Amino acid sequence: MTPVFAHGQLRLYLLALLEQGPRHGYELITALADRFGGTYRPSAGTIYPRLARLEEEGLVERTSGDRRSTYALTDAGRSELDARREDLAELEENLAETVRSLADQVRSEVRDSMRGLRADLAAAAQSARAGATSSPPPSDTAKDRTDARVRLAEAEAELREFRDGLRTELRTATAGGTPLSPLTLETIRTVLDQARTSIRATLP
Repeated sequence: MTPVFAHGQLRLYLLALLEQGPRHGYELITALADRFGGTYRPSAGTIYPRLARLEEEGLVERTSGDRRSTYALTDAGRSELDARREDLAELEENLAETVRSLADQVRSEVRDSMRGLRADLAAAAQSARAGATSSPPPSDTAKDRTDARVRLAEAEAELREFRDGLRTELRTATAGGTPLSPLTLETIRTVLDQARTSIRATLP
């Protein structure tokens, strides 16, 4: 995975995010994930120690709430940020290239996963065809027709469950006003298109 922040860059970027106003640690994590279109989401173990260090340096002030602590820039933090505007502008340019690189990696991983899935489905379909060829043709009995209808109903139920589950996850993920990133939408389209192709390959 391409490194996202070089040494000291995340520290500077946190200051830049806090310039927009006080935030909880979780809000900072979400803001970073949004900036990267979902290709990168820092862990709490990455963000909170850096916030604690910024607080020790007097650049950030922490206010404890009922459930979460809020972090805000101090005057010293604003001065630090003002003194490093050029560094921040360069960082923004570098991060744009990093996002493009991460997006390419995600697309590549999706394509590789779908190729593996298609190969597995094709192998299963070939095995089924080979078994059908070596076995006597099944008789078209009432039981066979009933079994076929049951399997079709099960397949349709699986598709409905998948659709409903994914729809719920999408709505939950965007319920707080967080927009769906273009990369996420493109990934969904790619996966669904390739899944459709893979399933079609197994149909009679």
